[in-house]
Amino acid sequence: MIVLCIYSIWSCKPNKTFTESEISLIPQVKQMSMGKSSFRFNESTRFVVENVDQKVIAVQFAELMNKTTGWKSQVLIGGIEGGNQVNFKTELLMGPEAYLLEVKKNRIEVKAAKPAGFFYAMQTLRQLLPIEIERDRKQEQIEWLIPVISITDSPAFKWRGFMLDVSRHFFPKEDILRMIDHLALHKINTLHLHLVDDQGWRIEIKKYPKLTDVGAWRVDREHMHWNSRPKQEPGEKATYGGFYTQEDIKEMVAYAQKRFITIVPEIEMPAHVTSALAAYPQYSCTGGPFTVLPGGVWPITDIYCAGKDSTFLFLEDVLSEVIELYPSRYIHIGGDEATKTEWEKCPNCKKRMKSEGLKNVGELQSYFIKRMEKFINSKGKILLGWDEILEGGLPAEATVMSWRGFKGGVEAANLGHDVVMTPSSDCYFDYYQGPMDQEPLAIGGYLPLSKVYNFNPVPEDLNAEAAKHILGGQTNLWTEYVSDLEHAEYMTFPRIAALAEALWSPKEARNWEYFSHRIQQFMKRYDQMGINYSKSAFQVSAQTQIDQEKKQLAVSLKSELADLEIHYTTNGIEPTNLSPIYSEPILLDKTATIKAITFDHGMPSEKILSVSFNINKATVKPIKYLVPFSEYYKGQGEYSLVNGVRGTINHRDGEWQGWVSTNMEVVIDLQETTEIRSISVGSLQSDGALIFFPKKVEVFVSAEGTNFKKVGETLNDINPLSGEKQLKDFKVSFDPISAHFIKVVAFNLGKAPKDHTGEGKAAWLFVDEIVVE
Repeated sequence: MIVLCIYSIWSCKPNKTFTESEISLIPQVKQMSMGKSSFRFNESTRFVVENVDQKVIAVQFAELMNKTTGWKSQVLIGGIEGGNQVNFKTELLMGPEAYLLEVKKNRIEVKAAKPAGFFYAMQTLRQLLPIEIERDRKQEQIEWLIPVISITDSPAFKWRGFMLDVSRHFFPKEDILRMIDHLALHKINTLHLHLVDDQGWRIEIKKYPKLTDVGAWRVDREHMHWNSRPKQEPGEKATYGGFYTQEDIKEMVAYAQKRFITIVPEIEMPAHVTSALAAYPQYSCTGGPFTVLPGGVWPITDIYCAGKDSTFLFLEDVLSEVIELYPSRYIHIGGDEATKTEWEKCPNCKKRMKSEGLKNVGELQSYFIKRMEKFINSKGKILLGWDEILEGGLPAEATVMSWRGFKGGVEAANLGHDVVMTPSSDCYFDYYQGPMDQEPLAIGGYLPLSKVYNFNPVPEDLNAEAAKHILGGQTNLWTEYVSDLEHAEYMTFPRIAALAEALWSPKEARNWEYFSHRIQQFMKRYDQMGINYSKSAFQVSAQTQIDQEKKQLAVSLKSELADLEIHYTTNGIEPTNLSPIYSEPILLDKTATIKAITFDHGMPSEKILSVSFNINKATVKPIKYLVPFSEYYKGQGEYSLVNGVRGTINHRDGEWQGWVSTNMEVVIDLQETTEIRSISVGSLQSDGALIFFPKKVEVFVSAEGTNFKKVGETLNDINPLSGEKQLKDFKVSFDPISAHFIKVVAFNLGKAPKDHTGEGKAAWLFVDEIVVE
C-alpha cells in the first residue's frame, strides 16, 4: 500500500515546464514558441505513421530510444489518433526539407511534405530529449521529458556539405558510417568524399584492378613531416593505405541515404593523380615510371595526358563504374592545381591543341574538362569541379565549388552557373582553431569557431538573380596532417555545428552570443556520444596595446565563447578559481608572465594561456625601418618588434613582421646613452609556408645614429629542410658598451633551398621581437 501511495503521488506530479535557456537546438530553428508543461515519453508511447517511408524514420528514432531506455516502442502504419502518441502527417504545401513539430502535453504531431522533413523533425526531437539519449546502453532514473513547444523550420540553403579527404589518409568504412551519424544530427545533407589524390586511390574499379592493387598503397613515412617525405625507393614495399570495395561503397551510400545524406564522389583529373599513374603510367605524357607519393608535392606536374584519346577512354570507364555506385546528381572531377609544363612539351598535347584550335594549355585544360562533362551529362549527371575549371572557359552545365575565396563562385554565378561556396578562409577545417602551440599539428591557417559561425555563402555584392545560383556551402577537411578518426573529429567538432547553423538557420535567427551558450550545452551531448571534440573555443587569448606616455603595456584578455569567467596570474603561477577574475586590461611595466584560464560553473577549461612579456631596454623605444616589412605581415605595426610580446609558431598570430626575399634592417633609438651587453632577434621557421631562419644576424651601435660600429654577429645552425615549425632567438653577446642607437640586420635566405618542395621560390624572413639587455 505504501508503494502504491508513493507511485500515485509521483504519477500525479505535474510535468516540468522548461525555460528557453534549457534548450540547446543546433542548428537554431526558424520559429519557436514555448508553452507550459512537457510531454513524457514512456514505454507505452507509440509512433503512428502514414506509410513505409515514414515508418523507416520513426523506427530509427524508436531504436535510438530503445537502446537507452530498454523499451520496445511500437511503430504503426495507420491507427486512431490518441494520447501518448507521436503522429506523422503529410503536409504537401511545405518545402522538401521543411517540417512542423508540435509538442503538446499528451501527444506530439510532426508534419512535413517529404521524408527528409520528417527526418529533420526527429533530429530536433532528439535534441529536445535529455542528453543521455545519446548513450549506447540503458540509462536508469532518467525522466524522458521534452518541453511543450511549437517549431516551424526549414533550411536556408539546399547544399549543406562536409568534405572528407580519404586519400591523404585512409578512413575505414566504419569511420565513415560513424561520421555520417554525427553529420545527420546537425542536419548536414551532403558528404563529399575526396577519393583520389597523389597519395592514394581509394575506390575499387573492376576494369582497372591495379588502381587499388598499386594505387591504394604507399611507402610508410608516417613518422616524418608531410612535406619532408622522400619518394619510394626501388625495391621498397608500399604497405600504407587501403581502399573501399564496391560493396563497401554500396553499404555507405545506403546508410547515408537513410539519414538523408547524399555522398558525392570526387575523382580527380587532370592533376592530383600520381596514384593512378603509378598503376597505369601510359595515361601520362611521359610514360613514367611513377610511385604513389608518401607526402607533399609541389608543383603538381605529373598529370593525365590531354593529347591521348586513350586517357579519356580510361577515365570514361572509371566514371562509368563510379556513376553506377553513387546515385548523386553530381560527380566531382577536381580540376584544381594542374601545372601544365608536361603538356607544353608533349607532342600529343601539341597535336591536340593544333587540331582543336586551342591557343594555350589553359584552353587545353578547358577542352579536357568540357570533354569529360559531355560524358558525365550523357549519364544524366552534373559535373562539379573546383573553381579552376573556370580557367579557359567554363563547361556549359558545370557547377563550381569555389575554394580560392568567393571570387570564382561570384564569377560562375554571374554566368548563370550553380555554385557551392567553400572558401578556404571560412570553411577549411584542416586549419588551426586555437593557438598553434596548443593544438595538434595542422596545415596552417587559423579558423576559429566564431569565424565559421559568421560564414555567409552569398556575398553582399552579388545581385539577387545571381544569388539564386548559390546552392549553399561546404566545409573541407583535408587530411595531410589528420591520420585517424579521433583527430578528424577534433578538427570537425564543434566547428561543424557552427557551419550547420550558418547554412540552415535564417540570418535573423543567428546570434553568436546565443550560439555560444547553446554550443556549450551541446558539447555535453558530444560527451555522451564519445566524440573527440575540440575545446579550443574555451581558451583565453591576449591582445596588447602600448601606452607611449607611461611606457607600459596594456594586456587585454578574452575567450571566444561568451560569459566565461577568466582567472589569471602575472607571476607565472598557474591560475585557480581563487586567482583574480579578469575585468579590465592588465598594466605591465616590467617583465612578467601572464597565465589565464576560463572557468565554467567552477570547472576550469583544459588549456592555460601562458604569455611572457619581456620588458627590456628596447621596449616601446622609437624604431626606424631601413627595409620596410611586407604589407601582408605587419605584426602590430610600427612598434611590433619592441612591444615586449613574443609570437607563436602560428605565423598568422598577428605578432610577426615579414620580409620576402629582402633582409630585415632596423635602427632602434634608446633615447639616451645606455649600457648594453646583448641583443636578441626572435625568428620563426615554417618551411611549409616558405619561412626560414635568417642566414645570420649582425648588430651595430652608434652614439649619434649615423656612424655605426659592428659589435657582433651570430650564424644560423638550423637546417632549413628540418621540416618542423620552430622558434629561435638569435643572440649576439659582447662586452658591455654604451650606445644611444643600435642597428640590427637579419639576412634573408633569399630562396627556398634545393630539395625543398618550393625550391627556388622567394623565401620569407619573420621576426617578432628585438630584445636589448
